[in-house]
Amino acid sequence: MDVRTLCLAALSRGDATGYEIKKMYESGPLAHFQGASFGSIYPALSRLLDDGLVQAEAREQDGRPDKKVYRLTERGREAFRGALTGPPPEPETIKSDLLFMLMFATEMTPTHVTDLIKARVTELRSLADRIEAKASDCGVGDDCGETASAGFFREPGPKFVAGYGVTIYRAAADYMERHQTDLVREIETARAALPNMAAE
Repeated sequence: MDVRTLCLAALSRGDATGYEIKKMYESGPLAHFQGASFGSIYPALSRLLDDGLVQAEAREQDGRPDKKVYRLTERGREAFRGALTGPPPEPETIKSDLLFMLMFATEMTPTHVTDLIKARVTELRSLADRIEAKASDCGVGDDCGETASAGFFREPGPKFVAGYGVTIYRAAADYMERHQTDLVREIETARAALPNMAAE
C-alpha cells in the first residue's frame, strides 16, 4: 500500500496528528500489517491536503506549539474506499531474518539453533496472547477505554484479522516446536560429516 492510502486508512479511524498516525503503524493494531515513517507520512499528508482529501486544523496546547490535526473529508473517504476496491493486492511475501538464518542452520551450532527457535516460539505465543487479550477487551458493547485502538475490535473486519493473526502465530509456534528436535538432529548429522565442525 502507498503511504497516502495508509494515511487515509488511519484517518478513517478518526482525526489524528501525523505523530498519532505514525504510532498506529508503529505500535497500534495496524503495525502488524504495514509501516510508515515520519519522513513519508508528512509529505503524503501535504499531498492529501492539496488534493482536498483531508483537512487540517491547528489546535492549541498548553506550553507547547500548536499541533496540526488531520481529518478525512468525504472525498478522502471515497478515495480510501476506491483504494480498497481496486485491483487485488500483490501476493504476500515472507521476509524473516530468522528463516534466512535457519536456511544456513548447519553453519550454526545445534545449541544456537535451539535457542533461536525457543526465543521465537516464546515471541509468537506472546504476540498471539496479546492480540487475543486486546480483542477480548474490546468486544462488542465493551468499554475499551481511551486508547489508540479503542473500539477497533468491535468491528467485523478487525475481529476476523485478529483471529487470522492469532492462528498464524500459533501455527508457526507449533510447527517450530514439533520440528525443532528433527532439525537439531539433522544439523548434528550434517556437521559431523563436515571437516572442522564439531557438533555441540
